[in-house]
Amino acid sequence: MNRDEIILMARECFADPDGSLVLLTPELTAFAALVAAAEREACAKACEAHHDYTKAIALNCAAAIRARGQA
Repeated sequence: MNRDEIILMARECFADPDGSLVLLTPELTAFAALVAAAEREACAKACEAHHDYTKAIALNCAAAIRARGQA
């Protein structure tokens, strides 16, 4: 996840119709959830891509990371 992706997520959560950004608790909570989900997915994909030991371990690692978002 890079700076531009985070800014796009912030605009999705905080933008008023006029384009200005407003930080309110519900929107901030939604933004934090989007950032966390994106980071979990990036980590899970990294596990899947670097399965040096066994593919099963890498896939289990990726599934465990994604499951953290379900708790």
